[in-house]
Amino acid sequence: MDGASNKEANLVLVVEDEALIREFVCELLGEEGWKTAGVESADQALEYLNQNSNKVNLLLTDILMPGSMNGAGLANYTAQTWPEIPIMIMSGHETPESSGVTIPVSFVRKPWTLGQLLDGVEKALATVPRAIS
Repeated sequence: MDGASNKEANLVLVVEDEALIREFVCELLGEEGWKTAGVESADQALEYLNQNSNKVNLLLTDILMPGSMNGAGLANYTAQTWPEIPIMIMSGHETPESSGVTIPVSFVRKPWTLGQLLDGVEKALATVPRAIS
C-alpha cells in the first residue's frame, strides 16, 4: 500500500505564517481525509517534529516566513534529521532551488488550484525520500 492510499493514517504538518492560508490548507486536506497539524513558523515546526516526527508523514511548508529559519532551511534540516519524511514546498515568490533547498522536494507555486495542491500532496506522499549522505 502506498502512502497516498490510506489518507487517515497520514499526518501532514502544514507550515505557513499566514493564518488564513494555513487554516485553509488544513481545512482542504482535512476535507480530503488527511490529518493535519498547522504551525506558523519553522521554529514551531521543529518543535513539533522534535516531539512528533514519528507521526508526521509529510512536511508541507512555505518558503518565506519570519523566525530564525525559513522554509528552505526547514526543508534541508528536516531531510537531514528525519530523511523518512517527504517534503513539499509551496511558494509564490521563490522556487526551492532559488531559495537554497538542497534536497529533492515536491513543489507547488502559489496561487495553486485545489487540484494542484492535492496532486502535489498525493505525489509527495507516494515518494520515498532519498537518504541524505
